[in-house]
Amino acid sequence: MADTATPAARSPLDGCTGPVGGPSDAGVVLGELRFQGKINLRGDAADKAFAAAVAKAIGVEPPATPGTVATAGGRAILWLGPDEWLVVTPEGEGGDLAGTLNAALAGMRASATDVSDNYTTVRIAGPKARWVLAKGWAVDLHPRAFGPGRVAQSQLALTNAIIRQTDDLPSFEILVRPSFARYLWDWLTDASLEVGYRVEA
Repeated sequence: MADTATPAARSPLDGCTGPVGGPSDAGVVLGELRFQGKINLRGDAADKAFAAAVAKAIGVEPPATPGTVATAGGRAILWLGPDEWLVVTPEGEGGDLAGTLNAALAGMRASATDVSDNYTTVRIAGPKARWVLAKGWAVDLHPRAFGPGRVAQSQLALTNAIIRQTDDLPSFEILVRPSFARYLWDWLTDASLEVGYRVEA
């Protein structure tokens, strides 16, 4: 009988995010948020029917204000453009939720595409997280300009990335293409040497 077992899921960062641990007083904490679902959502934010359909499927309407994030439970909708958002979900929800969204959006000029495999998510947190990111990120991350609930797209260390701040610690989620994930991880660890870092599973 043929072996039909599903191979274990792998991340582009497998083998390079450890060893887990480091100094307790490290300036930053690094880790990976493995296998989040990601859905590219397109539609008209001014269309009340579109907003209502998204809210019914996800639990919150897509944000209309540039550079903001709307959240509902473990899901988040990141504003990427006037008619484009990225929905981030817990592990395993991407494909099913994309199907639910497309069913809810049927007949509208809108779409939801599962792009979970297009991004790897790196987390950086701690008192020196802004300082480390500023070494390679041109967007102003000062608390007066960028805080929890904000998102931006730019280049981090010459790599296209999406950065979202999730809390006041501060903690940031960095979404990057899988092919650049190892490069970015190496850059972050090197940029963090001056302040010390530890790795969390």
